[in-house]
Formats: sequence, C-alpha cells, structure tokens
Amino acid sequence: MITHVKFVSVPTLDQDRALAFWTQKVGFTVMSDQPLSETQRWIELKVRDSDTRLVLFTPDGHEDRIGGFFNGALACDDVDATYRQLSERGVRFVSPPRKQPWGTFATFADPDGNTFVLSSR
Repeated sequence: MITHVKFVSVPTLDQDRALAFWTQKVGFTVMSDQPLSETQRWIELKVRDSDTRLVLFTPDGHEDRIGGFFNGALACDDVDATYRQLSERGVRFVSPPRKQPWGTFATFADPDGNTFVLSSR
C-alpha cells in the first residue's frame, strides 16, 4: 500500500540559485546532490522530520513549467511567525498571511517565480 508522497519536484532554471534559496532562506536540508548529466543534477531536500522530499529538477523539454503555481501547500505550525522569519531571511511574499474559516495562509515566490502556499495545519 502507498504510505506517503516520496517527493515533489520544483522546476528551476538555475539549480545552484534554487539550492541556496531553499537551504539558506527556507531552511531545508540537502539529502542528495548528484550529477545526472553534464547540465543537470538530482537535488533532493529534506523538509524537517517529514518523509516527503523536495526535488530541484526540471526534465529536459519541461522548462515551460518554470515560474508557475505549485499545486500543493507547505504546512507550518504558525503562519504569522513563519511569514516573519522567512521575510527576515529575504523570502519574497506575494501575499501576507490571511485568515480564512479553514485556516491561515500566505503565498511566497522562489527565485524562478514559482509560487507556494504556506498554510496552517
């Protein structure tokens, strides 16, 4: 039976820039950084204690996916506090925290223009 999502992929044009963003600004940890070809690496990042990983990789021919909306949400315990922490580290938020009947969320962008929802649990 399926137990969890192993990884989600974030498309990027510049893997070094994306790696710096996700590790230095967002705080994820490198689990794997291996060459796949002369121009591509498989970069897999750990999200704290989660089994789900974030992969910084764009398959050849899929560059048109860069700069879009990430169809998912990244969860945190306190959206307002995480918003402040990430903003102080230089993460650009597209929208500040907003409260809804189902919870609180904010939206931020990575250096490639991909946007991500930061959501309460």
